[in-house]
Amino acid sequence: MTTHQRGLTEPATETAIDQACRLLRLPTIRGQFIPTADAAEREQLTYRGFLAELLMAECDDRQRRRSERRIKAAGFPRQKWLSGFDFDANRSIPPAVIHTLAKCEWVKNGHPLCLIGDLGTGKSHLLIALGAEAAMAEYRVKYVLAAKLVNELVEAADELILNKTIARYRRFDLLCIDELGYMELDKRADLLFQVLTDREETASVAIASNESFGWTKTFTEPRLCAAIVDRLTFNATIIETETSFYRMAHGRAKTQTGDTA
Repeated sequence: MTTHQRGLTEPATETAIDQACRLLRLPTIRGQFIPTADAAEREQLTYRGFLAELLMAECDDRQRRRSERRIKAAGFPRQKWLSGFDFDANRSIPPAVIHTLAKCEWVKNGHPLCLIGDLGTGKSHLLIALGAEAAMAEYRVKYVLAAKLVNELVEAADELILNKTIARYRRFDLLCIDELGYMELDKRADLLFQVLTDREETASVAIASNESFGWTKTFTEPRLCAAIVDRLTFNATIIETETSFYRMAHGRAKTQTGDTA
């Protein structure tokens, strides 16, 4: 039976669908119903096929919006994607290993990731990009600078809410710590050890550092430094980005190809 036989005109039908989609909170179906219906008519889709097209569009769009919310919640300072990483600019970084990491099995298994190398070798790009991959795979991700994290922990200890703060970080499936070992931290940087211990073998930590585990400037107590290194390297994937300057090489390659975007 057509809509006309039921007493509904075409505009009335579209209005009814629009109102129903608003009520049921189906924004994608609401926005795509008419063009999808027109396409279905041209392609002679069955009713089932037409319904499947609409429902899959809604599911895909909801997945996209969830990914966008998780990436935003992660607190990345800028957008970086693996598709934008120029492996030719730093040949010491193995593409196969990075693409395997992008599947996020290491996050699922609670294993660490260490990106070690000089300033400008692509560490932060990879840290953010792999964090974004985990967020899109529906893991809860948090990005933070090492100094900022330690300062937060020190303030939490002073305010007697350290356990609450550590518990909040425990909720993330992946904690990305950037610039570890980059500068001297507060004398109570040992509080970071508590966060790492709390996550050991249960939730992943990914770090980017310009020092190859010789973090005595950051953690002045040798035994603490050794304990933190132990926490971060057990079952870890360790990628050394070496000393080649990724930013410089990548910029030069873009200039040579005329891509200055």
